[in-house]
Amino acid sequence: MKTNLITREGFEKLNKELNYLWREYRPEITKKVAWAASLGDRSENADYKENKRLLRQIDSRVRFLRKRIEAVKIIEYSPQQDGKVFFGAWVEIENDGGETKRFKIVGPDEIYGRNDYVSIDAPMARALLKKEVDDEAVVKTPTGDQTWYVNDISYQNDKVNKSG
Repeated sequence: MKTNLITREGFEKLNKELNYLWREYRPEITKKVAWAASLGDRSENADYKENKRLLRQIDSRVRFLRKRIEAVKIIEYSPQQDGKVFFGAWVEIENDGGETKRFKIVGPDEIYGRNDYVSIDAPMARALLKKEVDDEAVVKTPTGDQTWYVNDISYQNDKVNKSG
């Protein structure tokens, strides 16, 4: 089951998508459907069929977004989080081989299209929660346990907050 947490940025992005779909894209497609329907025989009308399909997709996404927006809880940054990994943290980690990764721990609705975001539900994020700089995190993977070390924790993309 998905965690219902989201950052303020992620919440605003979901709202922006909902507003675009409902106020701009759907009315545009509705006009196309009406125009195509006015041409007569709908059974052979590709414009009509395609735009009706698009309307169904839009309506489905709008329903999903409305339910999701009601269900999620926005988690704001708190200064008490400094120095430890919590929801919304940018974390830099390194393994024994010298491989480093940097990502932000966010809600499951926010990870799509982003290589630098990891869901709070992911094993990596779960293993890092409450860790501090120089702490070791063991991540359980299908290929076995992997050990990562926390190099840096920050709560703003441009601010580096070295602790430890």
